[in-house]
Amino acid sequence: MKIDWAALGSVFGVSLAVTVALVALFTLGVAGLSRRERAAAEGGSAGLALTAAYACFAACVAAVAYGILLITA
Repeated sequence: MKIDWAALGSVFGVSLAVTVALVALFTLGVAGLSRRERAAAEGGSAGLALTAAYACFAACVAAVAYGILLITA
C-alpha cells in the first residue's frame, strides 16, 4: 500500500483553511448579535450589524450543508 502524501497534505490544508474560515464567520455573527444587543440597550438601532450577523450564520449553514452534500454524494 502506497500513501500519496501530497494528496493527504492537500486535504489537510484545505480542511484547516475551511475550518478556520467557518469559525471566523461564526465569530463575526456572534459579534454582530452582541453589537445589536448593546445598541438596543443604549436605545439605538443596529440593523446593519443584525443583517451582517444573519448573513454570517447563513454562510455557515450553507458551508455545512455543502459539506454534508459532498459526504453523502
